[in-house]
Amino acid sequence: MCGRIPAAVPRGDDQCMTTPDTTQKNTSAFFLQAAAAFGVSLFAMVVAIYYLPADPWVKAFLALGTMFLVTSSFTLAKCVRDAQEDQMVVRRLDQARLDRALASHDPFKNAG
Repeated sequence: MCGRIPAAVPRGDDQCMTTPDTTQKNTSAFFLQAAAAFGVSLFAMVVAIYYLPADPWVKAFLALGTMFLVTSSFTLAKCVRDAQEDQMVVRRLDQARLDRALASHDPFKNAG
């Protein structure tokens, strides 16, 4: 049985084309740092709006703006992640096609 090969690439019984998994994984420390930074910044913004010496309608406007900024940030992050995943699939398929072509190529076939 072969390693990880995309289903769109046919494989022969006598050879196995595998491509190394080169996806970069985030460490748990980086994930924790990003989550903590998000939590601290959101908390600071909420506290700043609460203690702002202004009318309630101004505070409500700033709070709605903060909520919109947070939700649009999540949407943008999802779009960027999806675009990167799409590029990764295309790169893996191209690499599998190249591996198949190189595996079937015989450089001494036409040599006298």
